[in-house]
Amino acid sequence: MTIASGTVREAAIAAPPPTSAATSPARPRKRRQLTRNRWGYAYVAPFFLVFTAFSLYPFMYTAWVSLHETSLSNINGGTWVGLENYRELLQSEFFWNAARNTLTIGILATVPQLCMALGLAHLLNYKLRGRTFFRTVMLMPYATSIAAATLVFSQLFGRDYGLINTMLEAVGLDRIDWEAGTVSSQVAIAVIVTWRWTGYNALIYLAAMQSIPGELYEAAEIDGASKWKQFLHVTIPSLRPTILFTIVVSTIGAVQLFGEPLLFAGNGTTSGGASGQYQTLGLLMYQQGWSNFHIGQAATTAWAMFMIILVIVGVNAVIGRLRARADR
Repeated sequence: MTIASGTVREAAIAAPPPTSAATSPARPRKRRQLTRNRWGYAYVAPFFLVFTAFSLYPFMYTAWVSLHETSLSNINGGTWVGLENYRELLQSEFFWNAARNTLTIGILATVPQLCMALGLAHLLNYKLRGRTFFRTVMLMPYATSIAAATLVFSQLFGRDYGLINTMLEAVGLDRIDWEAGTVSSQVAIAVIVTWRWTGYNALIYLAAMQSIPGELYEAAEIDGASKWKQFLHVTIPSLRPTILFTIVVSTIGAVQLFGEPLLFAGNGTTSGGASGQYQTLGLLMYQQGWSNFHIGQAATTAWAMFMIILVIVGVNAVIGRLRARADR
C-alpha cells in the first residue's frame, strides 16, 4: 500500500496540468483565425479606399461647399453662409421650373417604359423561336451611348427635315416644332429615355418571370383562368418586388437626367430651351456650376436632388411594406 500510494502520488505530481494540453493547440488556432481575418480585411480594403476617395469624400465635400459662398476661382475657400444657399434655391423660380420639368419628363418616360418592358418580357417568356436573338436586340439600345442616341433622335424630331414631321405631313397633320414647345420637347426627350431603357427593364422582368413556379400557372389553369387572368393574378403579384425595384431605379435615373436634354437641341446648351421648357435639375446644376461659376449653388442643387431621391425611395419602401403586410 505504501509503494502503491507513493507511485500514484509521484504520477500525480509528474502529470502536467490538464489546462496546458487544452490551451496549447488553441493558440495556433487563434493565430490562424487572426491571419485569415487580416487577409479578409486586406481583400476588401481596396474597395473601401476607392469608395472613400471617389464617393464618400465628394459626398461630404459637396455638403461642405453647399454651406459656403464658393466660386470656381476659389473652390477651396469661400465664405460661410450656412443655409442661405438652400433658402435662395427654394425661392428660385429656375429651381422649381427644373423640378417640374424633371417630374414631367420622369413620368412621361417611366410609366410607358415599364409598361412596355412588362409586355415584352411576357411575350419573350413564351417558347418562341429566336429568343436569344430578341434578347440581344433588346439590349442594343441600352448599349448605345447617350450622345449617339440623342443626336439620332434630334434629327428624327427635326422641325424642317425630321422623319417624324414628314410622317405627320403624310397623314395630313401640321409640322411640330418639337424643341420649341414645352409638352412636345418633353415628350421627345421621354421617347429617347424610353427607347434606351425599355429593353433593359424587359430583361429584368423576364428573369423574374422565369423564376415563378410553374405550379402556380397550372393551378390557375385548372381553375379556368385565361392567359390574361393568369398574367394579372399570378405574374404581376409575383413580380411586385421586381417592379418596385425598377420603379426606384427608373425614378433615380429620371431625377439625374442630364445627357438627353443637354444634347437634344444639338448645341449643348444648358438652359433647356429658349424658355427653359425642358431644363432638368441636372442641367440646372451644371449651369450653376460651370456656366455661372457658382459652385455653392450647384452643390446645393446636388444635395436637393439627393434629398428628392431619398424621399422617393422612402415612399416606395413604405408602399412595398404595406403591400407585403396586406398579402400576409
